[in-house]
Amino acid sequence: MMSPSRTRSVLFSAVLVLPLLSVLSGSALTVSAGAATASNTCGPAAHFSAHHFPRRPKIDNKWLPLKPGANTVLRGTVRGDDGELHQHSIVATVTDLTKKINGVRTLVVFERDFDDGQLQESELAFEAQDRAGRVWNVGEYPEEYEDGALAGAPSTWMAGIAHATAGLGMLAHPRLHARAYLQGLAPEVDFFDCAKVAKTHQHVCVRVGCFNNVLVVDEWAPLEPEGGHQLKYYAPRVGAIKVGAVGGANAEVLTLVRTGKLGVNALAQVRAQVIAQDRRGYRVSKDVYAHTPPVQRLQLAGR
Repeated sequence: MMSPSRTRSVLFSAVLVLPLLSVLSGSALTVSAGAATASNTCGPAAHFSAHHFPRRPKIDNKWLPLKPGANTVLRGTVRGDDGELHQHSIVATVTDLTKKINGVRTLVVFERDFDDGQLQESELAFEAQDRAGRVWNVGEYPEEYEDGALAGAPSTWMAGIAHATAGLGMLAHPRLHARAYLQGLAPEVDFFDCAKVAKTHQHVCVRVGCFNNVLVVDEWAPLEPEGGHQLKYYAPRVGAIKVGAVGGANAEVLTLVRTGKLGVNALAQVRAQVIAQDRRGYRVSKDVYAHTPPVQRLQLAGR
């Protein structure tokens, strides 16, 4: 059986599986000598403070809008450890649930990865937008599955716990030639990702239609050069529409095949799944996830 894809999310970044050799010094991210060159490391880590976020979470970034009820499906292939191409799809839903992490109230995104029709990963991703319009990756609880059975969630990380640091999932005003930025750092689970704007003003067609002014972001893990680079394409006011690969042992290629908004009943079903996974996380991830408060409905949290 092929190993699960290590892509963290079509919306955000990727999980690293090699030992982490980096340290956070002041506001800059540095890497041990010989581990990576200056050309493939991140720039200074952006300052993360709860004071920079609104009390009620809202994500309306032009390139990564996350409105509760939004549902997307990306489909394509991933090359497995067996060298063969496997059908791969990712179903992502922005829920109407929130969790407070490191003093910041985040939105919960429910994302499920399927290889050849079988669930490989069920992830709760926690995102927040600051008052400057930047979207932050604040934590993730990804349950891994093998042959349909839960195998654990060893890659769980939450900002503020076990030295984990939030990173930028999307800039407020992406521009060419800007320096690379940190997408997140969690030494205990070997998570360290970087990103850089690769192209702007692109015309891209996928199954659901053609888009102008598309933004292309290059993502990579500096300490895992064999993983190659991942190119993510974002259409304005839509979000991720395509994922491409440049090199890498487990290259993944995806395109948007469906987008829309869930109805009341469908969203309620997703909410129930997320609440169940959230509760399960306190048992599965006792050292990390168990130190966060339970998820809440948005309207309740806003009272």
